[in-house]
Amino acid sequence: MTVKKIRAKERDAIIQSLKSGVTPKVGIQHIQVGRVNELKAMIQDIERISDGGSAFRLIIGEYGSGKTFFLSVVRAIALERKLVTVNADLSPDRRIHASAGQARNLYSELMRNMSTRNKQDGNALTSVVEKFITEARMEASDSGKSINAVIHEKLASLSELVGGYDFAKVVEAYWTGHETDNDTLKANAVKWLRAEYSTKTDARNDLGVRTIISDASFYDSLKLMSLFVRQAGYAGLLVNLDEMVNLYKLNNTTARTSNYEQILRILNDCLQGTAVHLGFLLGGTPEFLLDPRKGLYSYEALQSRLAGNTFAKQAGMIDYTSPALHLASLTPEELYILLKNLRHVYAEGDESKYLVPDESLKAFLKHCSQTIGDAYFRTPRNTIKAFLDMLAVIDQNPSIAWNGLISSVAIEEDKPSDVELDVEDSEEELADFKL
Repeated sequence: MTVKKIRAKERDAIIQSLKSGVTPKVGIQHIQVGRVNELKAMIQDIERISDGGSAFRLIIGEYGSGKTFFLSVVRAIALERKLVTVNADLSPDRRIHASAGQARNLYSELMRNMSTRNKQDGNALTSVVEKFITEARMEASDSGKSINAVIHEKLASLSELVGGYDFAKVVEAYWTGHETDNDTLKANAVKWLRAEYSTKTDARNDLGVRTIISDASFYDSLKLMSLFVRQAGYAGLLVNLDEMVNLYKLNNTTARTSNYEQILRILNDCLQGTAVHLGFLLGGTPEFLLDPRKGLYSYEALQSRLAGNTFAKQAGMIDYTSPALHLASLTPEELYILLKNLRHVYAEGDESKYLVPDESLKAFLKHCSQTIGDAYFRTPRNTIKAFLDMLAVIDQNPSIAWNGLISSVAIEEDKPSDVELDVEDSEEELADFKL
């Protein structure tokens, strides 16, 4: 059996990301373990989006339990299935609903991170628009119609939706720029599609359209984009929003409720089948969902829709069709396999370069268990960081014995940062900053 070597560039990207506690952008297939049932449920969602349906999932897990990693794995599967993906982290200046530009900021970030199977690192918006034009060319040559007529036909379905007329007009402007070698016009069209225009006047002067993508049109614009990527020949659009806990941290009740209302609107659209070829994955912590005072459960309409399946609970089972998917902890056995995978990646896929034997992995996990208890496999981020730090020391000092080193490895339980920014809505006169 031939063992596939791992490229040094990929190996370094994986190791550096995990050592700093963030999810690697490449090579996640080398280290993915467990969560089989959750992934099966997500693959069904992806198939539903491809078939013209929609999906809505809250991915709930503790800090450091692997939410972001799980979202990345799902994103990679979606790209393989010919979906377009957009992803962004929420932050104090990026929200789903706002009136001072934060929702537009989030939309811009999503568009900057647009990825396709051939362009997985983001910035794929231009290539999606180009593919739309290529599809129109092929259709025109097959049917004998002019390319202009085909583009008009393809965009007509968008014009019926909110904001669709100007969206279609901007895509036509890109096509005009494409035909006349007008790079400025093409750049302006992409700038509009990325929601980078802050005033309607500039957009009207540059493109002849009367509207821009603003805070108010955040969700409507995503629905338009899902139809547009279909017209460009893709299977649908998957929207990944992580760090939803930033909404939970909003101090201003009105701002928080407005964001939860927007989540309810998206949830209703997806569950009722109003949205097509569109899926949402929202990553958050248990308190973001369950807290009756500030979490999603504080909003009654959401609580009734997101409450767990009581029959499944009574039977001691998990309902994988529920909109709120609670990530199961990795088992100690799965974490053992993960450490084996990390050792393999560290050695660039070459068994002869393994720095430590199998028994060291068991000893390391035993040490973790004695130091921080069950947290070592429930929230594995710090366990992984400590293991890679140990490998780095052995790599640089080959004379050091692993068994002498393990007992000195310090591991801490992964907890949310102590510094919590309580962000007031920007319309408030003063923003509270609490340490």
